[in-house]
Amino acid sequence: MDWDFPHPFTLPRVPEAADIDGLNHTNNAVYVRWCEQAGWAHSEALGLSLDDYRRLDRAMAIRRGEYDYLLPTFAGEALVLGTWLVAGDGKLAMERRFQLVRERDGATVLRGRWDLVCIELSSGRPRRMPQEFLDAYMTVVVTDAQPAS
Repeated sequence: MDWDFPHPFTLPRVPEAADIDGLNHTNNAVYVRWCEQAGWAHSEALGLSLDDYRRLDRAMAIRRGEYDYLLPTFAGEALVLGTWLVAGDGKLAMERRFQLVRERDGATVLRGRWDLVCIELSSGRPRRMPQEFLDAYMTVVVTDAQPAS
């Protein structure tokens, strides 16, 4: 697959009948849900779960999300969702990118990005990332890659 960045964390996805909207294609809200699932799965693969977030009283919260819906998808189509951490200041902020690719022809059907900020769960206020976040997340940030346009 022609990924925007090297070595994506990937999740296979297939739209089901319930994911299809009145225009007979996958509803845009489904893609947002899939991105959330991919973000959590990637975090867990890196060793940080929701339980860890609660224990540390910290979380990476979405400050801004952007999605470019490029092509429609349909029930039963095999898709692969890739995600990467592409930036981080090592203090408060990170950026996560997404790319959804149709398996049959390699076409990119969606690109997305999240600006993330570390917050203290108990107060909702921005706080520095704990060392466990730095160890898990900052070590996989893609630093030298330029995204496809």
